[in-house]
Amino acid sequence: MTDKPKIRHFSDILCVWAYVANIRLEKLAAEFSDQVALSLHYCSVFPDAVGKIETGWKDRGGPAAYGAHVQGVADGFDHITVHPDVWTKTRPHSSTAAHLFLCAARQLDAEAGSGAGPLPGTEYALSWALRQAFFAEGRDVSSWAVQADCAASIGLDPDALRAVIDSGKAAAVLDRDVKLCQSMAINGSPTFVMNDARQTLYGNVGYHLLKANVDEMLRSRGKNEASWC
Repeated sequence: MTDKPKIRHFSDILCVWAYVANIRLEKLAAEFSDQVALSLHYCSVFPDAVGKIETGWKDRGGPAAYGAHVQGVADGFDHITVHPDVWTKTRPHSSTAAHLFLCAARQLDAEAGSGAGPLPGTEYALSWALRQAFFAEGRDVSSWAVQADCAASIGLDPDALRAVIDSGKAAAVLDRDVKLCQSMAINGSPTFVMNDARQTLYGNVGYHLLKANVDEMLRSRGKNEASWC
């Protein structure tokens, strides 16, 4: 068996729990990069972000209350910060715009053959830049100007990404993620899928549980027995 087993990570760029869990994604990649193939994918939790929050939090205080909720989540973790404008003043219309931008980066990685490594090429660096821009800096990452600035900040050419979007290639990549979410019944963000979709870990899952699942997947790989996780 020469191919590395796959671990797929699904998230929405506007999901605070994916922002919280990013440190676990990095640790997983650092510890197992020589044994697994890790890929990033996007699920639609906030395709209509404003509508979702205004409807879902209508009777609970609206966007201001949701912003306070996100702040409360962040207060429970020392490794992240959330800007006070997040959801109170800065309200991205949709995460889809950012996901399309990230899929353009994935396409450029694929064309350059640079998607290998502990985390997938420049796509990961761009995803983290966008999360930081929204959550830590309170910027609207559904805006092209903010997206382009995030790309430039990590050495990517925004015009090259725009060309991939204009060509329709990025939309095709994002559509593949949509279909993958449907086929794997992805219900939310973040979600890890491994062991040929037999192991799915969703939500605020601690690193030790993630590691235990990866360890067991690797231990039982190629053996005629069921995984114990």
